[in-house]
Amino acid sequence: MAEQDALVSQLQQDLAALSAKGSDPGSLDGGVKRDRALALFRRHLGRIQADTKQRFEQGLGGLDAAKHLSGQMDGMVRTLLGWTTATVFPPGISSSGEALALAATGGYGRGVLAPFSDIDLLFLTPWKEPPRTEQVVEFMLYFLWDLGLKVGHATRSLDECIAQARADATIRTSLVDARFLGGDGALFQEFRQRFRTDCAENGAAAFIGAKRAEREERHRKFGDNAFLVEPNVKDGKGGLRDLQTLYWIGRYVTGADGPESLAEDGLIGADEARAWRRAAAFLWSVRFHLHYATGRAEERLTFDLQPVIGAAMGYTRHGPTQGVERFMKHYFLTAREVRRLTLTVEPAIERAALGAPAVQPETTPSLSAAGFALLEGQVVLAEGRSFADEPILMFRALRVSRDTGKDLHPLTLRALVRHGRNSTQLRNDPEANAIFLDLLAGPQDNPAKADGAKWLGTMNLAGMLGRFIPDWGRIVGQMQFDTYHVFTVDEHTIEAVRVLNDLERGNLADVTPVASALIGQVQSRRALYVAMMLHDIAKGRDGDHSEMGAVITQELGPRLGLTAEETETASWLVLHHLVLSQTAFKRDIDDPKTVLDLAELVQSPERLRLLEVLTVADMRAVSTKVWNNWKATLLREIYWRVAEVLAGGLNVPERDARVARARASAEAALSADGLGPDEIAEFMALGYPAYWLGFDPSTHARHARIVREAADAPLTVRTTIMADRGVTEVTVYAADHPGLFSKVAGALAVAGASIVDARIHTMTNGMALDTFWIQDAAGGSFDTPHRIARMSVLIEQALSGRLRIAEEIRKSRPPSPRTRAIHVPPRVVIDNHASATHTVVEVNGRDRPGFLHDVTAAMSEAGVQIASAHVTTYGVRAVDVFYVKDVFGLKIENERKLSSLKEALLAALEPPPGTVAAAPLPPAGGGAARRRNAAGPA
Repeated sequence: MAEQDALVSQLQQDLAALSAKGSDPGSLDGGVKRDRALALFRRHLGRIQADTKQRFEQGLGGLDAAKHLSGQMDGMVRTLLGWTTATVFPPGISSSGEALALAATGGYGRGVLAPFSDIDLLFLTPWKEPPRTEQVVEFMLYFLWDLGLKVGHATRSLDECIAQARADATIRTSLVDARFLGGDGALFQEFRQRFRTDCAENGAAAFIGAKRAEREERHRKFGDNAFLVEPNVKDGKGGLRDLQTLYWIGRYVTGADGPESLAEDGLIGADEARAWRRAAAFLWSVRFHLHYATGRAEERLTFDLQPVIGAAMGYTRHGPTQGVERFMKHYFLTAREVRRLTLTVEPAIERAALGAPAVQPETTPSLSAAGFALLEGQVVLAEGRSFADEPILMFRALRVSRDTGKDLHPLTLRALVRHGRNSTQLRNDPEANAIFLDLLAGPQDNPAKADGAKWLGTMNLAGMLGRFIPDWGRIVGQMQFDTYHVFTVDEHTIEAVRVLNDLERGNLADVTPVASALIGQVQSRRALYVAMMLHDIAKGRDGDHSEMGAVITQELGPRLGLTAEETETASWLVLHHLVLSQTAFKRDIDDPKTVLDLAELVQSPERLRLLEVLTVADMRAVSTKVWNNWKATLLREIYWRVAEVLAGGLNVPERDARVARARASAEAALSADGLGPDEIAEFMALGYPAYWLGFDPSTHARHARIVREAADAPLTVRTTIMADRGVTEVTVYAADHPGLFSKVAGALAVAGASIVDARIHTMTNGMALDTFWIQDAAGGSFDTPHRIARMSVLIEQALSGRLRIAEEIRKSRPPSPRTRAIHVPPRVVIDNHASATHTVVEVNGRDRPGFLHDVTAAMSEAGVQIASAHVTTYGVRAVDVFYVKDVFGLKIENERKLSSLKEALLAALEPPPGTVAAAPLPPAGGGAARRRNAAGPA
């Protein structure tokens, strides 16, 4: 405070000295050069900002820094008001109509200010503003704007304040925060009295309702989930604005100025007040770091900022967990705390405003026997019962709520939060485990009533789940530092269970028809739900999370009440929960060995059904952008092919029969398409066996038309939009030559297309018939006519050598700075066991425009022939798998050749010259001062 007063005193002295120099007739401000005064204020503002930043970096917490900055800004604004009204526009004849009060509103009114936030001001007048008041307001606003400040402002009379507050909840909210800064104090006190009286007369119900509606709309806009991996610290769910909404409701209802006041009034407990203060301190520290790191009012904690801020706040690596992941875990645990406070404190404040319920709790013999009653149609504990004395009542309360269809009363939820830690005592309680499994999987006799996601979410929010299942506690708030996963691990898991619930209800039949049909056929529902809950339970540990998760499932299954068979099934599902998607997206499912190997692993139709359903739910729960029609198609195809094997319909000797059937079907399709016997025979002689197995008859007929129309043309490009699969098929028919695939891939990259799969076939006439399935940047089919036309031109230019592919790719949009902090280590895996006829090469690296072109160009230069390519991206990580042979059409088995190929591919994975590589993670720092800024242990 002394330093603050010293800064203000210095500013006032400088202004007095400037004013003493006399009048300047050429100026408009009564004798003091405005630009010289502006320079004084600008220097003072610089000192304020530098002083606040220095204090923050030396260990002052974010909330205290926000108060400090607000206090210093008060001194500057008051000085400006005094100088403007006394010197620039000195008063003439005193008039009550010229009374003016200046108040801070919004966050500034609450006495907290972030480094680059707006300052909100209210110029208050008794009646309509007279000319001098208008001049004062205009001068001050322009002066503040010229200082570079963002100013939200309003000039209102007393009557206008009251009238506009009645009409607009936003204005009413800003006036709740109004804080006197300077001017006529009596006028401001009159406003406060009239405003409070009006608030009391209008009641709290409308205001609380408006704040809730505003919160719901804000959540829809900024993310209706507190566990998005790039959260908005200010406006997102579980962020600062949610705490401020609680503050507004509490202040409006009781006049309390914070959690301590509410605790003193007995509305909330001391533990809730501490949690509120702790959450506010942490979020304000993060917000200050965000503003300082970006130099602007940035509120979103994006991937590129997370490592920087995490390091600045002292979070370091612990074992396999990066410092940035530990920082974000603290953030998400704080967001969960804010959600708890919203759900428990807000009803308590509302109850204070509306009074106690006028009705007594209702009960029935069954409810009473279970220890519960209904209050206002919601489940509450019966009189004389408590979670502290009987922890098992926590699980019973959830089951009663489900079975009766009645929501938990806020008082019950509040008690669950307070006593959730007591579920530790129930880990080995048979009744608690039985209820938990029943809540997770739903009643066996009524699967459609299953709503496991709801109850997992409730238990997770209350803190029960992490205590009841300790391994779950390790994934609460656990993020994965990549752009593929949208949610934290625990939230992703709950979302996956929610997808299972939707599948059972038939809500996804149009989107996932196979999985929707299969889930009604599975015999091991409980094993499926337990596997879904535990499939990522070992994420964030040092080792294969699938293997460790399978072990955890083996240990936990019997405790939850699964039979030995169910436990084995659930453990197997957790161990192999990625195998179906990895096979569908990374392997050639037209290769019989791929299908046979998967069938050998699965062994039973029941396990295949379970695995298909679990895979679909897992993928859809990652994010809405991950699931698309193309991936759905691949999963359906791999399911039916493995199902055929398990039914005895496919084995290796039968491949010739399958080729014969495929050729016969193709001939029938060609005949139906109007081709004569000679034309059919000519086309049928072009394809090798792999070609006939690789496409359906309608595609064969389409290829025949392309070949017939091409005649002797050197290049033919045809596109087919496949809306049901969400892709556009591009067929290129050209003379085969080394590098053909790479050049086409490069042209598609320049065109802005993303290749999701590819098949390469060389026909018996020496022509290449290459097929690419592409999408646009949004993950939809590439279907705009002018873009398709440009793509065809680019392919022709690339194959003729007129397109400088590498140069054009470098001109493409660089990776988003937001994702550059995510490091993707390059990796090449060569497998000679996955296919009987091809060498399988898997390439992992950071996705970028031209990635596929660079990799395939390296293969071409190494003398490798590509038979098929399977392209998958996981956020910024590209995983491309190629089935290749050497120049003689054989598997590559020479170790020297394989080593040389691997080196060439690793070199191709390096970012090309002129592009920006992924930014490395900052060094982990963290002195005592930085840890204090974290508002908690790091």
